Amino acid sequence: MTTNALEQTIAAAREQTISGMLRRTARRNPDKTAVICGQINWSYREFDDICDRLANALIRRGVQCGDKVAILARNSHGFVAMRFALARIGAVLVPVNFMLNAKEMAYILTHSKARILCTDTSMADMAREAASQNTNVDEFLWIPDEAGSAPLSGMTSFDDLLIEGADSNQQRPRVSGDMLAQIVYTSGTESLPKGAMLTHEAVVTQHMSCVMAAGFESSDIMLHALPLFHCAQLDTFFGTCVYAGVTNVITATPSPEVILPALEKYQVTSFFSPPTVWISLLRSPMFDSEKLSSLCKGYYGAAIMPVAVLQELQERLPEVRLWNLYGQTEIAPTATILGPEDQIRKAGSAGKPVFNVETRVVDDAEQEVPAGTVGEIVHRSPQLMSGYFNDEERTREAFKGGWFHSGDLGFFDEEGYLTIVDRKKDMIKTGGENVSSREVEETIFQMDQVSEVAVIAVSDPVWVEAVTAIVVPRDGSTIDQEMVVNHCKARLASFKVPKRVVVADALPRNPSGKILKRNLRELYEVSAES
Repeated sequence: MTTNALEQTIAAAREQTISGMLRRTARRNPDKTAVICGQINWSYREFDDICDRLANALIRRGVQCGDKVAILARNSHGFVAMRFALARIGAVLVPVNFMLNAKEMAYILTHSKARILCTDTSMADMAREAASQNTNVDEFLWIPDEAGSAPLSGMTSFDDLLIEGADSNQQRPRVSGDMLAQIVYTSGTESLPKGAMLTHEAVVTQHMSCVMAAGFESSDIMLHALPLFHCAQLDTFFGTCVYAGVTNVITATPSPEVILPALEKYQVTSFFSPPTVWISLLRSPMFDSEKLSSLCKGYYGAAIMPVAVLQELQERLPEVRLWNLYGQTEIAPTATILGPEDQIRKAGSAGKPVFNVETRVVDDAEQEVPAGTVGEIVHRSPQLMSGYFNDEERTREAFKGGWFHSGDLGFFDEEGYLTIVDRKKDMIKTGGENVSSREVEETIFQMDQVSEVAVIAVSDPVWVEAVTAIVVPRDGSTIDQEMVVNHCKARLASFKVPKRVVVADALPRNPSGKILKRNLRELYEVSAES
């Protein structure tokens, strides 16, 4: 055996990949339920075998290591099976946000150079429209959805792929941990989305961090209701659950009418959602804490949880231990976690860095600032992306000084707990003073009449930027500018008090629950000028 051949043999034996993670779990717990979705109930052995057969079929259809394969579909067993099948052959997953319009989807398909597009019945028309807009897509694969819809004509079906891939002797390429596993496009709340390139090693290392810090256990039953195209549900939760051997219940509808009965029916023990969904559950007339007796672990993230809502959650679900997870797409995505023991003592904090992440807070000169001082949050970690796809300039900017720059402002306290103050872009400069939009939002959220609030800057001839609050009242409540202003005057310095209050029916959000402040600024800039 040559030296090169020996090195390759050793590398194969040391494999650490997304695909290998599923295979190991299937060997440990072959008969345990892995996936429940609609009428589907797969054991880990069946899940692993299905991914094997899909992988074989993809190779037969010419998919090679490094090929980009996009998925535009709602949550389903088909989605997660295709995710692991692609990883098994070294193809690169490109999940597409199904809430975008066709032009925005086409941008991702074109930019990523995806050749194959996997879709389901509900998204098929949009998939065809997006793919027709000067993209590289030349083949559609149909994957099943939660409802069990029939395959579509003109597309190769999931079942056909399973039949094609039944040959267990299919040769596969060797996949290594340093190979690209996925390109996940950022939310694009401020600009065109960027494609974060994540390797197998980055994703699996993030799973390790989450298992160690967020209480995942093989005895868990977790409900996955938020979109799997988003890195939080896909990697922090579904992927980590597979790593730990958890039973996974999948649904495509993150509404109280679906989530609350599912929590009861499947005796779910663990559930993640952004604050908006937790708020919708608490406000639902279907909410009954006695029917949620199995639930013992609750996770939130993707957006800041108002302290008032956190306290309400703990009062109404006292047996549920809570974790706050903070991060972003580029770090695969979890960077810090606040555990159950600190939820009240450190309310509002994002916790401490997970085991595989080193975090600092720095000033504009890249120097670390003392505890209690606000600066930009930066990270070093093997979880980090390897750059933005086809975007060297923004990659160089993001990794300035050898640290990844998050774009978030925050501070560490004396005990090493991180608090997120704001996005750099959301800090309001009014009358020569800096105002944290989050501080004003937290203050307004203390009002019983308020369901949701977003605070933004709107151009002003006197103040340069005027603090502007967009408030959504609770059902059955009324609120006006005078009430909000008087409430804030009693609790905040005068320059932080909103100069303008707008009462709205809802706030624009992306699928991960983040408020689209860019949209609000554009809307109310125009409103202020007219």
